[in-house]
Amino acid sequence: MGYVTPEQITQAKELDLLTYLQRYDPHELVHVGGNTYCTREHDSLKISNGKWNWFSRGIGGKTALDYLIKVQGFSFTQAVEALVGQNFSPLPHVSQAQPKKQEPRVLSLPQPSRCATHAVSYLHGRGIDYDLIDYCIQTGRVYESQKYHNVVFVGRDLKGQPRYAALRGTVGDFKGEAPGSDKRYSFCIAENPSANSVHLFESAIDLLSYATLLKMKGRDWRQDALLSLAGVFKQKKEFVIPLALSQYLKDRPGTNTLYLHLDNDEVGREAAVGIMKGLGDKYTVLDRPPPCGKDVNDLLQRKLGLTQRKEEWSR
Repeated sequence: MGYVTPEQITQAKELDLLTYLQRYDPHELVHVGGNTYCTREHDSLKISNGKWNWFSRGIGGKTALDYLIKVQGFSFTQAVEALVGQNFSPLPHVSQAQPKKQEPRVLSLPQPSRCATHAVSYLHGRGIDYDLIDYCIQTGRVYESQKYHNVVFVGRDLKGQPRYAALRGTVGDFKGEAPGSDKRYSFCIAENPSANSVHLFESAIDLLSYATLLKMKGRDWRQDALLSLAGVFKQKKEFVIPLALSQYLKDRPGTNTLYLHLDNDEVGREAAVGIMKGLGDKYTVLDRPPPCGKDVNDLLQRKLGLTQRKEEWSR
């Protein structure tokens, strides 16, 4: 378990949510009107007058620390370290009356562990094929963090520079992102330059699950372009294209077909409709949700009998 000092806690509590998002995740901010904002992921989470309130869940707070704990699922220590850890640069004072400056975000990757035993065990336990796990580790797409032993899924830009990192706990239900993550460059496997289509998923786990399913069918999964959208959010009246998809299409203008493998829940279905309506006039967009189960990983576990085993263990 990590340790944080009283001074670090005090510093972490001084950072309000709006300033944090403006500096480290501006693409998550949506201006509602006046001095009120919401987030793209949760449109009922409103930020105004130095406070935030997630109305659909009945929770709220003032600080970025509150947000990381209550919304993103960080532990108290993880949240403090994310805000004021050794790679954190102190924020300058930002006056809301001043125009926002588009400062380049700095990704703060967790320190890697010397081995990836926990990460490998977790991923294989979810049904991911060992060859895919080894490929991702060897190419630097996946590693295990030194603290907490989280699985870290790294997204890179076209120059190979790390720009995004999703964190997944190997124990419990922790999910998060490394500070400074840019959702435009989410976890992706797209090394075939001749691929003119892309398969889209809500998470890195679903992406790797689909690649495993292809391998089980005897297909070369490296020939397909696979992109995680780093989550999707409920659509409002206008249809918003996920940032990761917009950047992918900008970087790869030869793409003409999109395959949507989003979740079988309300948010996933609405996001699929939004993408089809928003891009259907420019691309061939095919909705291909998993034929059973909540998501692609659930489908994979059913095919491997892992779901049945878990049910038997819980009896």
